[in-house]
Amino acid sequence: MRALFDAQFQASRAQVSVPLAIRRDRLQRMRALINTHGDALAQAVQADFGVRSPRLTEVADFLVLRALLGDLEKHLSRWTKPQRVRTPLYLQPARAHIQRQPLGVVGVIGPWNYPLQLTLGPAATALAAGNRVMIKPSELTPHSSALLAKLLHESFEASELCVVQGGADVAHEFASLPFDHLLFTGSTAVGRKVAAAAAANLTPTTLELGGKSPCVIDRSVNLADAALKIAHGKLLNAGQTCIAPDYLLLPRGMEAAFEQAYGAAVQRLFPTIDGNPDYAAVLTDRHHARLQSLVSEVEARGARVVTLGQGGEATRQLAPTLVFGAPDDSRLLQEEIFGPVLPVLLYDKLSDAVSHINARPRPLALYWFGTDTAARDHLLQQTVSGGVTVNDTLMHIAHENLPFGGVGESGWGAYHGEAGFLRFTQQKPVLVQSRFARGDLFYPPYGPLFDRVMGLLKRWL
Repeated sequence: MRALFDAQFQASRAQVSVPLAIRRDRLQRMRALINTHGDALAQAVQADFGVRSPRLTEVADFLVLRALLGDLEKHLSRWTKPQRVRTPLYLQPARAHIQRQPLGVVGVIGPWNYPLQLTLGPAATALAAGNRVMIKPSELTPHSSALLAKLLHESFEASELCVVQGGADVAHEFASLPFDHLLFTGSTAVGRKVAAAAAANLTPTTLELGGKSPCVIDRSVNLADAALKIAHGKLLNAGQTCIAPDYLLLPRGMEAAFEQAYGAAVQRLFPTIDGNPDYAAVLTDRHHARLQSLVSEVEARGARVVTLGQGGEATRQLAPTLVFGAPDDSRLLQEEIFGPVLPVLLYDKLSDAVSHINARPRPLALYWFGTDTAARDHLLQQTVSGGVTVNDTLMHIAHENLPFGGVGESGWGAYHGEAGFLRFTQQKPVLVQSRFARGDLFYPPYGPLFDRVMGLLKRWL
């Protein structure tokens, strides 16, 4: 692993300025890999999950990847150009600009839930910015990780992009390399370990974590429409999505209506659960058992559990579940769920919902449903989250002109679009002094002329 890093490090220092043609070629090779081997990669993801339709991988991984690659290719020429900036009066007639340069070697630690999108997306963005890239995919998706490594090694020189496979020990060693930047996508708990390992080298990091993303329903809502979109966001990939709605804040008195609407939405999206290839399996037996224990714990403490459909124990397809009245101190309401279980919490006034959100770590995503724009704007102004979708779920991640990232315990830093390009770029400030410059007016020894100049500047500035 260290030899691979050293080779990329030396290559990045030998070619500090990476031509636009080379960057485009790397992006085109990435696109060709997806177009040529997409079916095989989707089948590998299916093998990792046990049940996960290739069509789900097409929409959840490849659609977002193709959009990202297209956006990078479209704007790359403009983004790489020096950016002129205005020079203040007291420095004129000097000129100034910002030169955008590659950082060098970027590490990407990918997750298991969307093993293609959330690994290749950051890698492609880093390549577009002119960097060399090392990838550590998740060991929990061995089929897709192995195939991804094989295909990338066939398409790229190791000095451009390489893949390192292995378990938690390899991941720790990987995070400890002196990268010029390190991006990690995964849980908050592991994110802390990655940040600590990177800190030893002062490696700047982007942490795309998770947390408990709230979904708020306003009384002005079209409940049938909202329930369908919430069900889609919650149940995509069986809830194994970092920006899935983690819990619902519902106006008191709407419990029965929402339960009915959500049940109808589940039936529309997934008429059957067990054996349905469109309804993904929970990745492992351990994850499946954890989700079951979260529900069993609150049910034993008096919560009302509503199971929608018949899950499959053998297939690890956990049925969509609503939970009403879960205790505040239960693991269900304290831990990120990462599964198809939706706790429903009741509120009386919008201020109560705002207070509930603000009393907890800042979430990766927030969702609001309704037609009352004043209530919507109040919620958005009074809460802080990584991103927001109004009257839908998940969709802000698909908008390439919106930066995607967390805040606080849900992560730091953002990518997608120009924000991602700049995340992996050194923006070097350059001032070009004019031969007519009078900087000497500010040199010592200070005297009457200096006082007159400073007096003028005080009035002008």
